[in-house]
Amino acid sequence: MILIAAEHANGKLSRSTYEIVTCARELGREGPIAILILGKDVVGAAAEAALVADQVLVADRAQFAQYDAELWSAAVAQIASEGEAHTVLIGGSRSGREYSPRVAVRLDAALLEDVTSLRFAKDAVSAQHYTYLARVTEKIETPAKTIVATVKPGSFAAAAPGSNHAEQFDVDLNLPERRVKVIGRSLEKTARISLSEADIVVAGGRGVGSADGFTKLVEGLADQLGAAVGATRAIVDAGWRPYSEQVGQTGKTVQPKAYIAIGISGAVQHLSGMSKSKIIVAINKDGDAPIFKVADYGIVGDVQQIVPALIDGLRK
Repeated sequence: MILIAAEHANGKLSRSTYEIVTCARELGREGPIAILILGKDVVGAAAEAALVADQVLVADRAQFAQYDAELWSAAVAQIASEGEAHTVLIGGSRSGREYSPRVAVRLDAALLEDVTSLRFAKDAVSAQHYTYLARVTEKIETPAKTIVATVKPGSFAAAAPGSNHAEQFDVDLNLPERRVKVIGRSLEKTARISLSEADIVVAGGRGVGSADGFTKLVEGLADQLGAAVGATRAIVDAGWRPYSEQVGQTGKTVQPKAYIAIGISGAVQHLSGMSKSKIIVAINKDGDAPIFKVADYGIVGDVQQIVPALIDGLRK
């Protein structure tokens, strides 16, 4: 069995879970694909999972209303062990990277982190991931019978839902006592589509000039296109934009249909987070900027003149 620990929010599966399904289908290892849904009030997410998996395992409990690394790792490890899963796939989110090593220890399994490809052949699993600040793509291999892998978001295409509904099963779990109590939460509120779900991303770098310039140019163009907003690390470090919008090696990896880079030079750390976008459009005054090496379309010129003209054209 290939076990996928689903990521979901507001009753819906995250895009990363659909991407992991594609990873599981391409793995080349025998056995059904099972999706485990941990949470509270997860009927909607379970119904979506039933359209892309061979079976859906549901643990709808109040204990899972808040994420807890100990509970998640105990639940995933128990289900993997009982189902004799040879492969456990977990999203490469912050929480996934936190609890996946615990799952691997519980299962005495090999741990492959932040993989961008995964294949089984000749009794071994091989994978690729970025290393040395994303300057090097490293190939790793393990003969271990059981593996736990975290999948880097944006590395695979999202699986398309089918028409047949897989059978759903409620699971019984033996969970430890919760040792961490959540006493408060604060959420960033935005009406804009998230980076991981967007078909179009408009991103800005230091070339936009200022925080006001970012709002005027990047947000202005994104509003006209119904796009998500992304930013480079320099922009986030300067305090112009929140970390949730950072794209790159230390931020999010995106794979939209179109990625529009405004005033972004194209440092390798940023390219590692968006280079798999289907179409890349770069606007930069420096014709030798590295971003043009990966761009499908490039405009060399002043973003302060070009982007407002684009926004005006779209409005008309």
